[in-house]
Amino acid sequence: MLFCTVITYSPSSLIPVISKNSVNPDTIFANNEMSLGDIEIYGFDYDYTLAFYSRHLHTLIFNIARDILIQEHRYPEGLREYEYIPNFVVRGLHYDVQKALLMKIDAFHYIQLGTVYRGLHPVPDKEVIAMYDGCHVPLENMSDFYGKSSHGHTMKQFMDIFSLPEMNLLCSVNDYFMKHNIDYEPVHLYKDVKEAIGDVHVKGIMYRAVEADIENYISYGEQTHAVLKKLYEDGKKMFLITNSPFDFVDRGMNYIVGKDWRDLFDIVIVQADKPGFFNDRRKPFRRVTDKGVLHWDRIHKLEKGKIYKQGNLYEFLRLTGWRGSKVLYFGDHIYSDLADLTLKHGWRTGAIIPELRKEIKIMNTEECVHLMTWLQGLTGLIEHMQVGGDPASQAVVQEWIEEREAMRSQTKDIFNGQFGSLFRTYHNPTYFSRRLSRFADIYMASLSCLLNYDFQHTFFPRRTPLQHESPFWPEQTSAGALKMPFIPLQNHN
Repeated sequence: MLFCTVITYSPSSLIPVISKNSVNPDTIFANNEMSLGDIEIYGFDYDYTLAFYSRHLHTLIFNIARDILIQEHRYPEGLREYEYIPNFVVRGLHYDVQKALLMKIDAFHYIQLGTVYRGLHPVPDKEVIAMYDGCHVPLENMSDFYGKSSHGHTMKQFMDIFSLPEMNLLCSVNDYFMKHNIDYEPVHLYKDVKEAIGDVHVKGIMYRAVEADIENYISYGEQTHAVLKKLYEDGKKMFLITNSPFDFVDRGMNYIVGKDWRDLFDIVIVQADKPGFFNDRRKPFRRVTDKGVLHWDRIHKLEKGKIYKQGNLYEFLRLTGWRGSKVLYFGDHIYSDLADLTLKHGWRTGAIIPELRKEIKIMNTEECVHLMTWLQGLTGLIEHMQVGGDPASQAVVQEWIEEREAMRSQTKDIFNGQFGSLFRTYHNPTYFSRRLSRFADIYMASLSCLLNYDFQHTFFPRRTPLQHESPFWPEQTSAGALKMPFIPLQNHN
């Protein structure tokens, strides 16, 4: 007769195993081996790379775009009752344009159940499964490898930090229409919200508001000045490529760094129109004066102290000769800032992920350590005990399975009640994480993390086992990591 003995374990007995493994939020994490000793030239985006913004900015963008919908697109006045919800969404989510659903998708194109929202309310799992014939979203319905939509994709991924107000607004308008039983076309709604959010930037409304009250919108304290000064004193070349206009950048950099900020940079390029800047060879550089006057002369050299707009990377490479892995470029947008540079041009890339600091601090809490440790313990027990055994033993295993499901929801909620962690869908990496690992050599919460490292430092990615290698890494297996004995199934006559 085949049977197994079930042994119960206490969560508290497992906690000491990993409770000391806290993570420093100021660490720079490596996806690819890279030595700062090889880097001669440092490039930067501006927004959310050199300049960090308070949440007041997201509220501002939301309010202005909401009012544009009402005043210019004739949306109902009742929308004014909606305000920006700071902790409602996370970056990296997907939006189904036809179905008007916001959701989190993992690296294997599976929807994370419990994270699908219509308006401001979750959609039941059964309804989601019925709509998608399961949880998988086919590749042709999603954006391509670079996050671009080219052949009628139904899914839009929000990778930009500036997209948080856009997701909030989409959900709010959907909520209003459903609450008031208004029949509407989801595709029109998506396009109108996208246009309204775009107008906040394109028409300069956001730029003027930030410049007028800079202390309220720019978070001063990320030690950007200290990083740039350290690089400058070490003899590194530096350049800036941003989509923002010069007046806006100048005002912000004066506040963050000081009036002499341009002395630190060898080249400054504004209104670059990324990601087109990295692919479109047709746009030439144009010189701009401090007062915004455009010059008509042909650019034969990119000179220090002068300001340039538009242009393209191919012309940039020709004029500077800054090629290959001696260049390290930092940006916050994985697609627009980093993808083309690492895949086509061989530059090294650094992703700035401001959300990382908050998530690491949550990971280090006693509550999260407890949840994750016991979750791993339960997974290991279920894995080893799931087959065979008498009915009583299997009843216990079923209880473990149910407890594990409940704890998975708890671990999601501890990061964000609606969508969980930016980096994981339960145990799998998110779609965002997969792109981050492919397009960024290193990633960190802010540039200030560089102050903790010498400029000869080499970053090594942690060698984690492939699934078929795990038997040779006993500390990586559930039972091995938790040093838990288990009773193997045995044949008894």
